[in-house]
Amino acid sequence: MFGLKGDWSLDVKERYFTIDNYCGAQPRWCTGCGDLGILTAIHRTCRDAQVLPEKTVAVSGIGCSSRLPHYMKTYGFHGLHGRALPIACGVKSRRPDLDIWVATGDGDCFSIGGCHWIHALRYNMDMTVLVFDNGIYGLTKKQTSPTTPLEFLTNTHPDGVQLPPLNPLTVTLGVNNISFVAQIVDWNVPLMNAVIKAAHDHKGTSFVRIIQRCPVYSEEFSKSIQDDPSRLLLLTHENGIQVDDAVKRMFQNTQEHDPSNIHEARMLAEDASLLPMGLLYHNPDAVRYDELSAVGLGMSVEEKMAGLNTALDHFAI
Repeated sequence: MFGLKGDWSLDVKERYFTIDNYCGAQPRWCTGCGDLGILTAIHRTCRDAQVLPEKTVAVSGIGCSSRLPHYMKTYGFHGLHGRALPIACGVKSRRPDLDIWVATGDGDCFSIGGCHWIHALRYNMDMTVLVFDNGIYGLTKKQTSPTTPLEFLTNTHPDGVQLPPLNPLTVTLGVNNISFVAQIVDWNVPLMNAVIKAAHDHKGTSFVRIIQRCPVYSEEFSKSIQDDPSRLLLLTHENGIQVDDAVKRMFQNTQEHDPSNIHEARMLAEDASLLPMGLLYHNPDAVRYDELSAVGLGMSVEEKMAGLNTALDHFAI
């Protein structure tokens, strides 16, 4: 091939990560559990974004969903029940350079972790929060959770749940300074991948509620939705989640919804007849507390001691 001009050199990156670089231990979730698909979506998102494994942290509380840090080949923190979000906020506050994923469940987040959930949303630190919602306490074998449907039989309510379930979307959309609120189902893989990618790209707290299958303890929770696709409403907009026509054809109902319109987002969340899928609200200009709390991170030990002593001097008598 003499006489031809060509540059045959390849622009090879110093480090390139495959999905295997993010896969940790072999998952021990039940066959058919929706957690498996969510984990795969996280691995794929990390691979596509080429995040550094040593700069990534998976944080969780307690529950089936909270086993996720074991299945990530990154740093991880398997915390106490309901405490995933304050742990994640603490990590982000002192190490704003790290990529934070939070895996929590409907019981872990909305029940014992309820106050932490609300304040973490208000802090709006840069992290991706995925709530695996199967409407039951799965790890402790079928107790009622905040999102268990009315009249559903559980071990704590053998005659049926008597109170209507909590609506995570209406609660979230009522908190000041929120910046990203989305909802998906685990069995629509293309939409789930697109939403989790958008959540990870967002700078702030991305809150994603994932309606998730539990084939052992709450199969009816998700099966009723799977058997009746007319209950799902796909939200479309040029500023929302972009999916191709093949994905749109999976939905009987679609609606144009501007994710900057929080009032319409609240109306969609309150409508019990349809479950909105996609991005309900997005405000990239919301204040991020991790940017405020990062002040002074570059101080030396001597400077910190001097500042501490100066502060303590105010209490001298």
